[in-house]
Amino acid sequence: MTNILVFIDTPTAQPGKAQRELLTLGHRLGEPVVALGAPASDETVAAYAHLGATAVYAPAGALDGTLIAGEAAFVAEASQACSAAAVLLPNSADGKEIAARVGIKLSAGVITDAVDVTADLSVTKSVLAGGYTVTARANQGSPVITVKPNSVEPTEAIPTSPEVTTLEVTDAGPAARVTNTVEKAVSARPELQDARIVVSGGRGLDGDFTPVEQLADALGAAVGASRAATDAGWIEHSYQVGQTGKTISPQLYICAGISGAIQHKAGMQTSQVIVAINSDEDAPIFEIADFGIVGDATTVLPQAAAEIQRRKG
Repeated sequence: MTNILVFIDTPTAQPGKAQRELLTLGHRLGEPVVALGAPASDETVAAYAHLGATAVYAPAGALDGTLIAGEAAFVAEASQACSAAAVLLPNSADGKEIAARVGIKLSAGVITDAVDVTADLSVTKSVLAGGYTVTARANQGSPVITVKPNSVEPTEAIPTSPEVTTLEVTDAGPAARVTNTVEKAVSARPELQDARIVVSGGRGLDGDFTPVEQLADALGAAVGASRAATDAGWIEHSYQVGQTGKTISPQLYICAGISGAIQHKAGMQTSQVIVAINSDEDAPIFEIADFGIVGDATTVLPQAAAEIQRRKG
């Protein structure tokens, strides 16, 4: 079978759901070969062996001295070393930039925002602000593909005993360098792009995101926001969902007080189930919602959170 290189940006002894999804997709397309974004440890190798990785490539040293360039150089070298038929990466901002640099190094086509990849390496994705769903194929080299979280259901794999190969990245090329880092407070909520459930708020909340956060905590969900809410300073821009924010595909997306402009739809309309809450019954968001509630979000959300907590006992 053909080798499919899967880049694991933050390898740990307990791989996250998004990483397991990439491995599952790798199995579907061929034999998954893992490229670790950090030097290999016995624990991380064992973790990906349990997920069926047929080989593991690891850098000789840390790749965090440069922004993106080191990771891209390493992934390109790993792809060449295993003669990968395709390269799969996470659909994060870093993942997309790494993919672009890898595509240049390998003279290969790059496709981002994938929600499915078939055996012939055809990719399903949304384009034109989510207005169309298309099938795309790279016409040069081995395709470099970034895959949206929650696009693949992780499956069990037969454990393997992969050979570990260490690669020395000698020239990452021109790059910005990290001069200082500041630790960010860790939230108990899941990451927005990896979450199975997302609760988002918009202009209709009138500046108070407490109801959104309460419902998110009751559901074990991530918090999102529209551009109107982030531009108003009600919540950080890192929470923005949309064309100029983050593109997500959760299993359940609850949007409250969001009208549904095309820019916002572009970031969330591939969600499996969409629930919209808006006081305007003619709001565009209802056009793509699976379930709609016409009402004041500041009233509906606390009621929903209270009912969920009551059922939890």
